[in-house]
Amino acid sequence: MSCIHYKFFSKLNYDTVTFNGLHISLCDLKRQIMGREKLKAANCDLRISNAQTQEEYTDDNALIPKNSSVIVRRIPVAGVKAASKPYVMTPKLHKAPGTAFRRSRTEPASGTSRAE
Repeated sequence: MSCIHYKFFSKLNYDTVTFNGLHISLCDLKRQIMGREKLKAANCDLRISNAQTQEEYTDDNALIPKNSSVIVRRIPVAGVKAASKPYVMTPKLHKAPGTAFRRSRTEPASGTSRAE
């Protein structure tokens, strides 16, 4: 049995994928890593690079030799929109009991100085 040692960029420890032969194609390696990590191909793709040379494997037919160590980065599939929405922050207005709204104490009202 041959193996490839892989780790995600954000992790500290390597995991292992085993296979038969002297090398494994990039496509097969991605499929095995996604299966082991329970990732769905519809949500993300994997960017794989050699841990020693930082060479990025881009061709799905590229052959990765046995006993290699690789770094894996998860990237979103093209066309997927971000789930989070941008928020606009506005200054907060505070209301003291029995008075009108006024600006926060950290922001001086226009035309006044802070040294009062």
